[in-house]
Amino acid sequence: MPIKPLSSTKLYRASTLKKLSLDCKSTKHLEPLDEIVGQARAQQAVEFALSMKDKGYNIYALGRNGLGKRTMVLRHLNRQAPNSNGRTLYDWCYVVNFDDTRSPKVLKLPAGMGLAFKKDIEKLMAKLLKSLPLAFDNEMYYTRADKLKNQLAAKQEEALIKLTDEAKSHSVGLSISPQGNYELVALNGEEPHSEESYLALSPKEQDEMQLAISNLESQLRGIVRQITVWEEEYSEKQQKHDEQVAEEVLTHCLASLKAQYNEQPNVKAYIKAMHKDILDNLDIFLEESEEQAALAYASMSKKMPRRYQINVLVSQESQMQPIIVEETPNYHTIFGYVESATYKGTVFTDFSLIRPGSLHKANGGVLMIDAVKVLEHPYVWDGLKRALRSRKLSLTSLEREVTLSGAISLDPEAIPLDVKIILFGDFATYKLLQQYDAEFTELFRVTADFEDRMPRTDASEVHYAQFISSIVHSNKMLHCDKKAIARIIEFSSRQADDQGMLSLHSVDIANLLREANYCARAVNANMIRVSHIEQALANKEKRICRAKDDFMQSFTNGTTLISTQGKTVGQVNALSVMSTTDYQFGAPSRITATTAFGEGRVFDIERNVELSGSIHSKGVMILTAYIASILGKTDKIPLSTHLTFEQSYGGVDGDSATMAELCAMLSSFSGIGIRQDIAITGSMNQFGEAQPIGGVNEKIEGFFDACKIKGRKDTQGVIIPQSNVHNLMLRSDIVDAVAKGKFNIWAISHVNQAIELLTDTKVGNVNANGDYPKSSILGLAQLRLNTLRNKDADKGKNSKAD
Repeated sequence: MPIKPLSSTKLYRASTLKKLSLDCKSTKHLEPLDEIVGQARAQQAVEFALSMKDKGYNIYALGRNGLGKRTMVLRHLNRQAPNSNGRTLYDWCYVVNFDDTRSPKVLKLPAGMGLAFKKDIEKLMAKLLKSLPLAFDNEMYYTRADKLKNQLAAKQEEALIKLTDEAKSHSVGLSISPQGNYELVALNGEEPHSEESYLALSPKEQDEMQLAISNLESQLRGIVRQITVWEEEYSEKQQKHDEQVAEEVLTHCLASLKAQYNEQPNVKAYIKAMHKDILDNLDIFLEESEEQAALAYASMSKKMPRRYQINVLVSQESQMQPIIVEETPNYHTIFGYVESATYKGTVFTDFSLIRPGSLHKANGGVLMIDAVKVLEHPYVWDGLKRALRSRKLSLTSLEREVTLSGAISLDPEAIPLDVKIILFGDFATYKLLQQYDAEFTELFRVTADFEDRMPRTDASEVHYAQFISSIVHSNKMLHCDKKAIARIIEFSSRQADDQGMLSLHSVDIANLLREANYCARAVNANMIRVSHIEQALANKEKRICRAKDDFMQSFTNGTTLISTQGKTVGQVNALSVMSTTDYQFGAPSRITATTAFGEGRVFDIERNVELSGSIHSKGVMILTAYIASILGKTDKIPLSTHLTFEQSYGGVDGDSATMAELCAMLSSFSGIGIRQDIAITGSMNQFGEAQPIGGVNEKIEGFFDACKIKGRKDTQGVIIPQSNVHNLMLRSDIVDAVAKGKFNIWAISHVNQAIELLTDTKVGNVNANGDYPKSSILGLAQLRLNTLRNKDADKGKNSKAD
């Protein structure tokens, strides 16, 4: 019974939107979908990982770009209630470590308190900068300071007068040299001895004078030491006096601050340490050293000394978990860094110049990063693993890690880390990490596998329509009418290459809607209609189909040889798919088979010149086995066959031409010509059963276009495997041509059906003697092979007789 062509109803599944409400005329009446359609599996994985508090339950979001992975995760996270993940949010601040300024300390504050504390400290410093100088600039302070100074001066004067009086009794005077040193000199009355007058003294008087001066010098040294002690006591008393004055000011100014943060132990400890440090560094506030004060205030803002600034690294504005998307994940943007400042040519840094990274900002929440971008930047992946393992965020200078420099740097206290990392990547990156990084599976224990397609049912079409509505609403586009929605759903099925499936590549749908919206607005339409969808699709096709146009032009000018009429022995029209980065199209090509007397081998010319891929070579071996099973069961096949893709100058791979190659070989064996108005595509197994192939729509459309160029005939058509029928979503012009009987598509389940269609001759069934009907394809092939076998046998007998 001859194979009948498929009806036009099998070539395209139109969307009827049966379950859509009759009142729904456009996306205006459709409630937008608040989730990514068809990704229930991935959504459950994300929910599970986010609810797990144990270490290592981070997420690898697996799927091709354009599936809406990030959008789905963001929508899910934004729907979460405050504190739904059970984590308490904190503000994180760095403050000076008064004991070791190279190791800044961390202050952990309740969410929202960091900036308030910073402002309170700024207010405190502003108050102290006014109050402290005033406390040291009044009569009471000066009176007390003068009293201490006078007491010191009185003691010094009393000791020196006593020594002076005793010296005079021995005719010795006490004076001060121009250099400020005390000197004892012998007196001649009221004046010092001259050299002559001193020499005029008797030796006994000179000895007595020297002894007196020696004794007085000993006393003077004791007095000088005592004066030094008194001066130290004075300094201590003055310092104590200053501290008492400052203490009174500080106690008054800090009282309200201590009361306000009484329930924060770490803040109380910091205020206490700051209190002590201010007393030790009063000169900063009193500006007694101009150079030191200038350095203390060297910053972008000179409102307060750098030493007492609060560096608020992270401030939580609400109790909603932070959700950070890092677009440029280099070392500094992820882990933070320490800036440097310059003052009068000197480069310096301190805790106030520490800057946060994405991990700081996402602490207590979620950080989303692209896996490929992480791996592209050096040291980021290792740093990320280190942070997840230790659950601490150490701010280590990248320069210190990658160089041997001994430059002074900060070593800030580590911040406890509680964050969920979501890596977005494709399958190749996932396998790469699994294979080469043993820690990957320990740190990213949950895989959120995003689907490429979803089943197409009446109910799922309604969900898809809601998904379309959500894109329209969120992008503030013109609304789509019902027919436009249906056409987009049909486009989605074509993208999925299946009548029973819908593509989940949301980017493709969003781009189509944007371009249709542009087309509609260009003609001042008030709604996106099916004509605008078709125009958008045609415009895109026009933009990216240059490679297809160049290929089809080769049929027009005869550069590429192809026949779409008549019959030819050993020649068949096969179909393949050619693709660019964003477009693929069907490319008809000619396969030829020639036979010659030999040992039954099949020579794949593409393979011999290394233009054939492994899958294509496998297909040739399968058809060789099939031919051997039908024509060489009892004796070897005395023909060698050469197969080739004509005018193919690039690589050939895939097994979709296996049935075409078999038909060409059997045509060459039997001498029966193959119809050139029919093209064939399909794989097969060793029993001749047709197997499905990819790109069936593009292949059919490619041959249809070639037929239009070479001249249309109603007998033209394409043979495809029966198992590919559900993949058909063909262009409307082909569907119309089939409906009018001007083009044909046959679906077969066995290669024999293709042979009969292509040759208009029965294949033939083998009888009990192992023979095929003489008028059949296999019968003619068998007859030729038997003739060659007999000649070969006669030649062998003659050789033996000789």
